Amino acid sequence: MKVVLRQDVANVGRAGEVKDVADGYARNFLIPRKLAAPATKTELQNVQAYQAAATKRNAALESEHRALAEQVEATPLVIHARTGEQGRLYGSVTSADIAEALTKSVGKPIDKRDIELDEPIRTTGDHKVHLHVATGITATVSVDVQANE
Repeated sequence: MKVVLRQDVANVGRAGEVKDVADGYARNFLIPRKLAAPATKTELQNVQAYQAAATKRNAALESEHRALAEQVEATPLVIHARTGEQGRLYGSVTSADIAEALTKSVGKPIDKRDIELDEPIRTTGDHKVHLHVATGITATVSVDVQANE
């Protein structure tokens, strides 16, 4: 029996897919639990409309993420920290500090877990940091660490 999955079902498929399953499995398990619906003409049209809307939504979201990545790359980031001798910081500049500064400069919330920092920054100067904006979209942020006067 052909069914349209309404939710993800383990070992069967993902929501929106049309699958051919055993008649008893569909009648006794999938359909009563609202996990699937029989693959009628109307249901197939609903799936196509849902997929078209999802594609449009994903395209808009991707363009928004790309715009954010361009904005982040164009924004120079300056962080002031206490320094000791020879330009070494007393503490360090962490991904949380960078995320906070980016949130202030860009105006959109940036999560500290999206910032790829191999180790905390402990020296003054210009440092390159990668920001994971979305799946497949990364931005390189130029972080200039300066000494407090």
